[in-house]
Amino acid sequence: MTFDRRESVLQVEEGNTLAPKFDENGLIPCICQSANTREILMFAYMNAEALEATLSTGLAHYWSRSRQKLWKKGETSGMTQRVKRALIDDDQDCVVIEVDLATPSAGGDEASCHVGYRSCFYREIELGESENTRELVFIETGKAFDPRKVYGDAPNPTQL
Repeated sequence: MTFDRRESVLQVEEGNTLAPKFDENGLIPCICQSANTREILMFAYMNAEALEATLSTGLAHYWSRSRQKLWKKGETSGMTQRVKRALIDDDQDCVVIEVDLATPSAGGDEASCHVGYRSCFYREIELGESENTRELVFIETGKAFDPRKVYGDAPNPTQL
């Protein structure tokens, strides 16, 4: 499958054909949301191959910028994301996918985050004036699974 060429603002914003705008690195941002709860689960990038694989298979695929390769969510962990609906914004430069989650292969609850939480957005940033370092508040009280059972030892913090 190929995507439509972007020919005019009217075609992109009011038309009925998919003409995604990938950035200078060939990527488009993707927000992943729970189809059931509407919570934001994760954010990642897709290249044209990942977007096409996601749309054609119904399973979320992303482009790993750190590994420079296509990444099928759940390949290692079993935490696949079955796409229920895909949306694109008005100027077709951002994708939202609504997904159903699978349970990690090593057991636990449904999750998306490799750190073990259900969502990658498990901390809140405090708002308001601050003269000190901003503290993060954990909004998920516990992990959905033990990442060591799924991925082995945690990455070395100096590699971040």
